[in-house]
Amino acid sequence: MKIFTTLIASALIAVAAMPGAATAEKKRPVIGVALASDVNPFYIAMKRGIEQRAAEVGAKVVIVTANEVVAQQVSGIQDLVAQGVDGILVSPIDAIAVRSGYESAANAGIPIISVARHADSQHQSAFVSMDEKQVGADIANWILEAIDGKGEIAMITGPAGAATFINTAAGFDSVLKSHPDVKVVMRKDAPLTREAGLRLAEDALIAHPNLKAIYAANDELALGAIQAVASLGKKDEVIVTGMNGVLPALRAVKAGDLGLTGELNPVTWGRLAVDTMTEYLAGKKPEGTVAIKHVLIDSQNVDEVLSRNAKK
Repeated sequence: MKIFTTLIASALIAVAAMPGAATAEKKRPVIGVALASDVNPFYIAMKRGIEQRAAEVGAKVVIVTANEVVAQQVSGIQDLVAQGVDGILVSPIDAIAVRSGYESAANAGIPIISVARHADSQHQSAFVSMDEKQVGADIANWILEAIDGKGEIAMITGPAGAATFINTAAGFDSVLKSHPDVKVVMRKDAPLTREAGLRLAEDALIAHPNLKAIYAANDELALGAIQAVASLGKKDEVIVTGMNGVLPALRAVKAGDLGLTGELNPVTWGRLAVDTMTEYLAGKKPEGTVAIKHVLIDSQNVDEVLSRNAKK
């Protein structure tokens, strides 16, 4: 009996010493991700940043897609909750419409952190943001200088209900209030697609032949808008601005087709989101705003940015 007991004890010690036992003690965190789109270049880059950083910190990532459909995003969040992930990163399509998804996560005790766009929910655990109003204000000041402080402007403001785009447009508006010689002659919400940018820019250019500039809420809308400008022969008359700093937009700035984009570095944004979540899961809740820095890119610095991106 004594020999048998000794053998069992030795076996238990051996099992405890195996690599698998140590792994079991330290559970690999599982982070659910519900981005607004899986075809928008901005979110493709953000997803890459999330996956890269998760691999580096030893976290597993489970991704659900929405393609700018709110109901699909809410369903995806609820699927992640049902799977029992440790935390959820979301870029909400609509700040209010996603509330039920955030509530589901809270009821399950799962932290849910908004990325790039924020949710109008008491259950939002944190927000990895940008200075939304300042970005809009900076774009407005750039346009004012480019059009000599006077003229007609069209605004394609992004998805209705998306708080980030509402705030960015509000920052833009705050600057224009003190410039009475500038008039916004068209203002339309739109999905973040080139098709929407092309269609709405064409409408604006036809209805307002003296248009001086088009503010587009993101680069996809802006890339559609520059197609409309070119097709109507107004490349030298109408300035288009975008936001995100994705590679096609940088190339359009370099070519002189797009006047400006705002670099938000979605890869870095995704990496910061993972860091924020892993720290939250470790008990280190963020204090204050977790924000990514933005840089305006035009003909003056686009070569530098393209060179930097090529080295990554």
